[in-house]
Amino acid sequence: MNDAIDAHRNDFPIKGFHHVEFWVANAYQSAHYYRAIHGYEIVGYRGPETGVTDRASYALAQGDVRLVFTGALHPEHPISDHVRTHGPGVRDVAIHVPDAAKALELATARGAVEARPLTTVQGEHGAWSVAAIEAYGDTIHSLVEDEAVVWPPPDFAVRNDSIAVPIGLGRIDHVVANVELGAMDEWVDFYERVFGFVLLRHFDDEAISTEYSALMSKVVWDGEGVIRLPINEPATGRKKSQIEEYLDYYHGSGVQHIAITTDDLVATVAEARRRGMDHELGILIDEDDGGILLQIFTRMMQDRPTFFYEFIERRGAMGFGEGNFKALFEAIERDQAARGNL
Repeated sequence: MNDAIDAHRNDFPIKGFHHVEFWVANAYQSAHYYRAIHGYEIVGYRGPETGVTDRASYALAQGDVRLVFTGALHPEHPISDHVRTHGPGVRDVAIHVPDAAKALELATARGAVEARPLTTVQGEHGAWSVAAIEAYGDTIHSLVEDEAVVWPPPDFAVRNDSIAVPIGLGRIDHVVANVELGAMDEWVDFYERVFGFVLLRHFDDEAISTEYSALMSKVVWDGEGVIRLPINEPATGRKKSQIEEYLDYYHGSGVQHIAITTDDLVATVAEARRRGMDHELGILIDEDDGGILLQIFTRMMQDRPTFFYEFIERRGAMGFGEGNFKALFEAIERDQAARGNL
């Protein structure tokens, strides 16, 4: 790493992923699905009963994974528009920063577009300073200054969940974006320029391909592993790739999947399957210079073939399972063929 890149990144310090917010048609049902199948605790609520009249939100937690599901209460609402266009999907990949005001100032000075001005969010159990910038498609990055990791968000009413039984999920490992053909390098440049991230890996269409389709992917990260962001774009193939299918159904760029760590992937998958979660394949194993990687991919989380999860166990490995890509690609292609979209 050269000194100029180090200095650029160090003046934009990042603590990691803070939370992910989904915009959905029915937040209540989504929250209860994630509790029953994924084992998340419902720890907070915001809605008409708490003085918010246009939306309802549920905050969930398991390990260090923090999720919010939000639905609009009226048809003429930005959340309703988002769901009509994209289906249920990720709106906000929030980033934990030590100073939200400085982070917003630096980001906008480096070309980012402000999505939400700096505000203070207060409640009985704490406070945040938070702003947001625009990312790919309709996705945003909130910049959350939250010294004590207040969760649920400060303006949520706290709930105690005695029902949820966790399945062993630990933290968000990486968040994967699908973007239009030709846009991958643009967004790699965005993360390098704005956050000081650096390129970790580059997978070309020869590395990630099958008989029918291919993709290209670049992975940017903060240099320490607290934030990893793979960015995919379609590559030319004989038939429609999974990235093209995503873009057709999501109607633009967005989050394709979120990888979540577990210390015991076998136990996590066994419990998830017992509860009815479907997966693309069995557990895949790969290896790099650092050690072993185990991973598995769920099937789609909704009717549109747009979003799924990866569960991952890192035994020293820092990579992304390049040797497993073809098996995953072929499994998704079988689903595409069944839908008539390959």
